[in-house]
Amino acid sequence: MADVRYEIVREIGVISENDKGWRKELNLVSWNDRAPKYDLRDWSSGREKMSKGLTLTKEEARRLKELLDEVDL
Repeated sequence: MADVRYEIVREIGVISENDKGWRKELNLVSWNDRAPKYDLRDWSSGREKMSKGLTLTKEEARRLKELLDEVDL
């Protein structure tokens, strides 16, 4: 499997943390030197491991925000 390179361009925030120290984070991440995307995934403490996640373009993140604003949370 090829190496995956990433750079966390901006840390936006931690959504939750489990009892094993893994944190669900929203960040702006550049994957393999591509344009940064909004990235939601779990990271181990120290960020040495990561789970599968979800990446969104700026337009997709805006639409998600609009949809969440419509929901009664």
